[in-house]
Amino acid sequence: MIHRTTFALDADTVRRLRTLASRWRVSQAEVVRRALSRAEGLPDPPSPDVLDRLRRYHAASSGNPASADAYLAQARADRKRWRGP
Repeated sequence: MIHRTTFALDADTVRRLRTLASRWRVSQAEVVRRALSRAEGLPDPPSPDVLDRLRRYHAASSGNPASADAYLAQARADRKRWRGP
């Protein structure tokens, strides 16, 4: 079964898609199918845990973990104050 789909792509992506299709001597749809097959085989990226990343950033810096935790506590308190009750 064939499903027709429309994509809105920027000019550079269209150029790259056409270049690959020409180089591989396949349709643009085949380029997309191959890219999807390859992407499915890649590991999932880690979930963006911003708080964890900030902790790691502070731990790797010249500061100490206690000051990083104090900074995070202050940021949480500020956020609660900005958002209200």
